[in-house]
Amino acid sequence: MKRLIALLAALAVLMVGLLAGCGGGTKSAGGAGVVKVIDIPLTEEEYAFGVDKSQPELLEEVNKFIAKIKSDGTFDKILNNYFGDGTPTPVTSAEPDPSKDQLVVATNAAFEPFEYMSGDKYLGIDMEIADLLAKHLGKELVISNMDFDAVCLSVGQGKADIAMAGLTIKEERKEYVTFSDKYYDAAQMLIVKSSDKKFDNCKTKEDAEAVLNGFSANNKIGVQIGTTGEFYVRGDEEWGFPGYNVECKGYKSGSLAVQDMLNGNLDAVIIDEAPAKCITEAMNEMN
Repeated sequence: MKRLIALLAALAVLMVGLLAGCGGGTKSAGGAGVVKVIDIPLTEEEYAFGVDKSQPELLEEVNKFIAKIKSDGTFDKILNNYFGDGTPTPVTSAEPDPSKDQLVVATNAAFEPFEYMSGDKYLGIDMEIADLLAKHLGKELVISNMDFDAVCLSVGQGKADIAMAGLTIKEERKEYVTFSDKYYDAAQMLIVKSSDKKFDNCKTKEDAEAVLNGFSANNKIGVQIGTTGEFYVRGDEEWGFPGYNVECKGYKSGSLAVQDMLNGNLDAVIIDEAPAKCITEAMNEMN
């Protein structure tokens, strides 16, 4: 999907190098650049962790831990590491060892600022929480990195104890996991080329959706596979998303979708708000 393999490598390095400041709320994140975020929430979502159904005691501990880090300021400090002036804390994964007392976390480390990688280290809001949770439980942390659409399934199959991957609470995922209490409110947002003026006069969700409803089957919107963005574009009865009369193209990461848009193969990308702003800033820095 990239114009050059070197460009892909450069993007990867840049994305993991963005250690802070990807939470700006401007219409064109990163200032003048090649892409911009349309700063209008298209959805209202709640993130939670997906716990192994056969471990109700783990669910209880996770909910207690979420309440604790929210009440004592730890959660706000972690958020500041990615949206403020703090410094992210790298997290190391142990090797799986059935003889040890381990907490196995399933994730998709391509969702900055919630989970991403720098070398062999994990970074991100969820990864810092995972590290603290493992210590709270007195367990060794093992991080299992996989495609996003396999995260809940791996927990349901007993291959991991908990899914921590910027997961939106969704009924169909409850087939595989039991959701913890929510820990973060999220929304889907649009990314378009900076030269694209179609959404510039939009003030509300209804305005933006009116523009999207004007698209045709010839228009293409990129999403990360298995995410709420895909459900939103394709349509999802459970969520009440009617979907759009467009071609929905799925990618393994939002950054790949945005790069393909820059290559002229998409009209827009829809992805979660925080990753949208991180990706946009990275792209604008690189180009």
